[in-house]
Amino acid sequence: MKSGTQKKGDIILETERLYLREMRQTDYQSLCRTLQDDIAMYAYEGAFSDAEVHEWLDRQLERYRKWDFGLWAVILKETGEMIGQCGLTMQKWKEKEVLEVGYLFERRYWHNGYATEAARACKEYAFDILKAEEVCSIIRDTNTASQKVAVRNGMVKKDIWTKHYKGVDMPHYRYVAYR
Repeated sequence: MKSGTQKKGDIILETERLYLREMRQTDYQSLCRTLQDDIAMYAYEGAFSDAEVHEWLDRQLERYRKWDFGLWAVILKETGEMIGQCGLTMQKWKEKEVLEVGYLFERRYWHNGYATEAARACKEYAFDILKAEEVCSIIRDTNTASQKVAVRNGMVKKDIWTKHYKGVDMPHYRYVAYR
């Protein structure tokens, strides 16, 4: 993995098969392929509307300004195509905010190891660049595929908390890795 401080829009992380960079407004259509897919978005109670995709993208851009990190566009080196997103965010967990590795990929790229590859790079970035003592992944209890990615990323299930989203009680597990 290569990392370091980059200019806006440049590559933030590089793995064997992937580049991670800040998202741009021009990534909207690529985001729609994931965020508007009912199956890919089952942990969020279904596909997002156009407005919700815009809000999601704007939230990432604001995170870059606020923290200098967020969910990043995952680019497949072989094709130059954006295949998903993976990165670091601050998330509410019970009464505190925690540093989270999050990932969400276009369904046609599932089961190729891309989420694990990108998540590992983000975990290393959290420890090596941000000097975090711990990082977690917060995953809905029914999302076993993402739970497996967290385990492959060296995380262990630590606790559970029920979030309320779109009128639904959603138990979530917090998987944690320590420096």
